[in-house]
Amino acid sequence: MNTAQIAFLKGHGTENDFVIIPDPDGRLELSPAAVARLCDRRAGIGADGVLRVVRSAAHPEVRHLAGEAEWFMDYRNSDGSIAEMCGNGVRVFARYLEYAGLAGAGEVAVATRAGIRRVHLAEPGPDGTPGDVTTGMGRALLPEGGVTVTVGDRSWPARHVNMGNPHAVCFVDDLAEAGRLYEAPGVSPAAAYPDGTNVEFVVDRGPRHVAMRVHERGSGETRSCGTGACAVMVATARRDGADPAVDGRPVSYTVDVPGGRLVIRENPDGTVEMTGPAVIVAEGLLDASLLG
Repeated sequence: MNTAQIAFLKGHGTENDFVIIPDPDGRLELSPAAVARLCDRRAGIGADGVLRVVRSAAHPEVRHLAGEAEWFMDYRNSDGSIAEMCGNGVRVFARYLEYAGLAGAGEVAVATRAGIRRVHLAEPGPDGTPGDVTTGMGRALLPEGGVTVTVGDRSWPARHVNMGNPHAVCFVDDLAEAGRLYEAPGVSPAAAYPDGTNVEFVVDRGPRHVAMRVHERGSGETRSCGTGACAVMVATARRDGADPAVDGRPVSYTVDVPGGRLVIRENPDGTVEMTGPAVIVAEGLLDASLLG
C-alpha cells in the first residue's frame, strides 16, 4: 500500500482492546513484527491484538465463505501470531461494521478462521448508547484426558475446552493464586495443546455466577477473553451437573472478568452465545513506517 498514512480505529470489549485496521480489498501485508509494533503500549498504539477488516472474497483463506459472510476478521495476537478466534474481538469487529455503516442493528455474519460467527447488534438505547452485542460462538468441544495447570509450586486439575481455540480451565479458591500471569502457566501434558493454549483461573461468586482471570496465548494476561469466558461457562456447567444437550434446558452464567461482565448461554442444541458490550473509542491515522 503506497501511502504514508493508514487509517485505524481503537475499540474494546470488556477492556480487551484492539487496533482495527480497515483493509477491505486485502492489500495490506501485516507481518508479525508489524503487529507487535502496533500493539506495543509504549512505542505503538497499544492493544491486546489487531483486527484487520477484509472482504472475505479478497482473502484466500476464507474466499469460500464469501457467500455467507461478506467480512472476514483477520485476527492477530499482540505478539503477531495468528489466532483462530477471538470472542471479544468478534463483538468489536461487528461494532466497527455498524460504526462504518457496513452493517446495521440486527444480525451480521462474520467469517473467522474458526468458521462463520453470527453476531446480533442490539438497537441503540434511547440516549443513543450502543446496545450489547450477542455472538453465536458455536459448540464447545471437550476433549477427553486429564490436564494439569501449574503456577510456581502449585498445580490444579483443569478441563480442556475448545471454543474454536484451545483453553485449559481450572477452579481455584482465590484468583490471586494465578500469580502475575506475565508468563504462560505450565500446562501438561504438552501433547494436549500442541499449539499452546489459553489458561483460565475461576472462582465462584454465587449461583451461576463466576469470576475469572486469563492468560491468553500470545498476549499474556488480558482484561477479558470472550472465548475463555465461554469455555469457563461450559466447564462450570459440567462441574455443576448441567448439560443442555442432555437435559434439554438452556443454562446461563454470568462471568465477571477484570474488564467487566459477560453473560454466556448454552442452548439445548449445544451452541453457545455470548452477550456483552463493544465500544469504539478512537480513530485516526498511523504512520505506515510502523508496519515496515
